[in-house]
Amino acid sequence: MSSLKRSGGRAARFALALIPEHLGGSMSLAMCSSQQGARSFMAPMCLVTHDDWTAITVGTPNGEGAEAMALIDDVDGLQSIYINRATGNGNDDDERDYPLYRQSVLDDPRVTSLVPGWVRRHRNLDQFWGFIQPKFPKYAERRKFIWDEFRLLVDFAESAGGHPSDIVVSEALDRIDAEHVRIAWTKALERRSTDPEGAITMARTLLESVCKHILDEAGASDHETTPDLNRLYKQTATLLNLTKAQHEEVVFKQILGGCTAVIEGLGALRNRLSDAHGKGKGGVKAAPRHAELAVNLAGSTALFLLATWEAKNGD
Repeated sequence: MSSLKRSGGRAARFALALIPEHLGGSMSLAMCSSQQGARSFMAPMCLVTHDDWTAITVGTPNGEGAEAMALIDDVDGLQSIYINRATGNGNDDDERDYPLYRQSVLDDPRVTSLVPGWVRRHRNLDQFWGFIQPKFPKYAERRKFIWDEFRLLVDFAESAGGHPSDIVVSEALDRIDAEHVRIAWTKALERRSTDPEGAITMARTLLESVCKHILDEAGASDHETTPDLNRLYKQTATLLNLTKAQHEEVVFKQILGGCTAVIEGLGALRNRLSDAHGKGKGGVKAAPRHAELAVNLAGSTALFLLATWEAKNGD
């Protein structure tokens, strides 16, 4: 049994199994479960064969997958520590790990607006106990309060784990000097599961902000009088040589025409499903899948526009 520790998380223990070759070791592949706090996850393995034995070593993911898993681990670990302390089940491990989990979550810019205020205020578990103990007399009430307070944070952490493209777009937006663009993207992600109508509104706002950012950088000053997204995109696409009329090849015309259709579709989706306009009695209610579509399309389009602008500037 070996122990691994990563910054900001608890020790993760992984088993090392040796399977005799004559028992089918080289053919046996079974995922090994690792327990971290209250969460079990499946870790990838690799086989190393030596003579008559096959060693199964367990590793951890890297890159975007590791970052997403780390956030889920940190959020779940922090929530578990709070529940343990609030219900009389705290232990020395919790005392040791609390500052690591707490700081790791507070340092993640993706979840800044989702962290409950009392997490920031209470730097140690004694301070947290002084807050939770008089607030709720019963354990069940304390558990429910913590779960409710962490719900948005947990939803985002689990969503980030399933949407590696979110990280790609976030990293691209971090490179530009436009806080309003990053805020629009962050709000779109935050609302995708919990407030679909708001997420659709922010998806359109993201594209408007990206188009205006590019036009500002290019020195175009007349866009402020152009609130219509379709016109903003046409102006931006013309600047970036991304309109159908600027290309002769059929395949490019098809792709760029598809980009225009996405913009027009997002505008129509926003008008029909978002919270930007009042609705009649028979209005259609946006579902998370609609928000998922709008945010993902907006993120991909924004990424393409910014990448094209960077390439144009690099020429």
